Amino acid sequence: MRRSYSRVLLKLSGEALAGERGYGLDYRVVEGFADELLTVHARGVQFSLVVGGGNILRGTTASQQGLDRVSADYMGMLATVINALAVQDILERKGVQTRVMTAIRMESLAEPYIRRRALRHMEKGRLVIFAGGTGNPYFSTDTAAVLRALEVEAEAILKGTNVEGIFTADPRKHSEARLIPELTFQDALVNGYEVMDRSAFGLCQTNKLPIVVFNMNVPGNLDRVLQGEPVGTIVQ
Repeated sequence: MRRSYSRVLLKLSGEALAGERGYGLDYRVVEGFADELLTVHARGVQFSLVVGGGNILRGTTASQQGLDRVSADYMGMLATVINALAVQDILERKGVQTRVMTAIRMESLAEPYIRRRALRHMEKGRLVIFAGGTGNPYFSTDTAAVLRALEVEAEAILKGTNVEGIFTADPRKHSEARLIPELTFQDALVNGYEVMDRSAFGLCQTNKLPIVVFNMNVPGNLDRVLQGEPVGTIVQ
């Protein structure tokens, strides 16, 4: 069963911010996402956001190309801060009060992440953008998103992608692939559906945190998910 949500965390990949180019920032795409966030924020939903950094640098890829893994992961964390500042700038120009909070201290740019302060910002109607991953190498931004969602007591974690949800096969390669509206955590594991990386998925399963996977590129989808409409795939 679907339900409406009053406090959620949205995970946006760096690739989503790059649009069709696949790298860097596509400001028209980011502005489109900002309009979606503006709509739900105006309805009083307590909202937080975790952004990835894969459009600038992905730590695992950089390490495979010869960089030290720890250094590469820290570089990836810095990439998420760049994306967070870009999203913050566009949102604030649209009138949404935001706060960027980083797992790595850099007070000249953003606030350090403190759980109670993040909760207070959300209670005051500010949209909180979490950057810097978990602050530790070897952990993905998926894991950071689930960790922050649990810490701020979000009712669900939303994963915005460029496909409609979870399919029986890759819909871009298999025309017969069908959308799966609902999944249990166990079904997702048994059938090998790649919802998130294993550590992030395990955290959701252990703590019974629902995951909603949906197409962020369709205008209005985010608002429909928050109102409990059957959009995308829910894993619970």
